[in-house]
Amino acid sequence: MTTMITTPASASVPQILVVTPVQAPSVTSPEALNTQAPPLPDVVTALLTYSERLRQLNTNDLAAEIAVQGDPGNAPLRQMQLALALMHMPQAADTARALGLVQRVVGSAAPEATPLKPLARLLAHQLVEQRRLEDSLERQGHQLRENQRRIDQLNERLEAMRAIERSLTTRPPAPVRPPVAP
Repeated sequence: MTTMITTPASASVPQILVVTPVQAPSVTSPEALNTQAPPLPDVVTALLTYSERLRQLNTNDLAAEIAVQGDPGNAPLRQMQLALALMHMPQAADTARALGLVQRVVGSAAPEATPLKPLARLLAHQLVEQRRLEDSLERQGHQLRENQRRIDQLNERLEAMRAIERSLTTRPPAPVRPPVAP
């Protein structure tokens, strides 16, 4: 495509601007991206399904599931299952234990750990963040208790000062004696 642009009449030579259309890069549709992604290994899909089942359990059933899991030993799949179960428990100690398990999977040289490592790294990142938030919450709770204790102490002092003030104002005034003439 060529477009001629002329300058104002005072200019003696017209200028020509050549515009060449540029081919836009092809855009891949979201559907095409999904079909090109490698399929999840069956073991990862099974773990995600297991996690979804765990999410629906109450605390007592979850504790029973953890007891059934027992010691995972050096089996990466069992370590991941136990870590997923521990992640759903509300105690900070369980979070720390789950983090230790997923870190063992990440560091494992076992061939069965290879398909689990990306998920284990993701969970490790989430667990580290969860521990940081739990620690922050614990510090804030401690500060809140300390501030409340300090407020209570100050309120007690204030009440003691008010009691002193009331005792001073309830005394009868001293009788006024007429001045003595010399």
